[in-house]
Amino acid sequence: MTIPPSHASAIEFDHASFRLNGRALLHDLVLSVKQGETVVLLGRSGSGKTTTLKLINRLLLPTAGQVRVNGRRTADWDPIRLRRSIGYVIQDGGLFPHFTVERNIALVPRIENWPQARVEARVRELLATVGLDQELASRYPRQLSGGQRQRVGVARALAADPPILILDEPFGALDPITRSEMQKEFRALQQRMRKAVIFVTHDLREALLLADRIALMEEGRLIVDLPVAEFSRSEDPLVRAYLEAFSGLPDSTAIMRGSA
Repeated sequence: MTIPPSHASAIEFDHASFRLNGRALLHDLVLSVKQGETVVLLGRSGSGKTTTLKLINRLLLPTAGQVRVNGRRTADWDPIRLRRSIGYVIQDGGLFPHFTVERNIALVPRIENWPQARVEARVRELLATVGLDQELASRYPRQLSGGQRQRVGVARALAADPPILILDEPFGALDPITRSEMQKEFRALQQRMRKAVIFVTHDLREALLLADRIALMEEGRLIVDLPVAEFSRSEDPLVRAYLEAFSGLPDSTAIMRGSA
């Protein structure tokens, strides 16, 4: 059973802008992500997706407007506490190469001084959750396949049970079959765990498969913010350009109909 998103906004952009050296990288962004909802930021390189992510975890502060996480302005958060409340998944997992799988997954719980028995139990639980054999716990990232490293990255992001997940093109480096498997596994995980998720991609197929809503960005501006079904019917010229470019792929019709 899929649990619907709650009405509480975990992340809110309230007319947020960001300028650097006089150049506007983000213009007047109004966007929210509710608990249990997956919002995909879709757009080309330079569209403002990465700047948007950095405003969430206070790597950047808005130069105008506000960004709020769990109702609190990011400027008012302790940066360390804020970042530990967010799980991150990036390309190839972003794992520490000199840490075993177990140490990578357990990183935040150990920083948070969890008891050793609880840490060990959580690592075992998460390996099972992401479909990895327990014997991999003692291996190093170099001894894993790309798909295995990505699964460890997801497990690490979930380790301390953060309410918010940020995924920055996490499956872009995987081969097509593994990427499809990871997308389906992530969708199943989200249906069970109901985090507030911001997922960045430039791949429309991935956006249509994973999103509750798609926020299409271009040159630092939010062009549309629509539920998936409405996105596929939008008459916005940029949306139509994306859909037309995508329409030549063999499985595009199935995904747009929600059957994938």
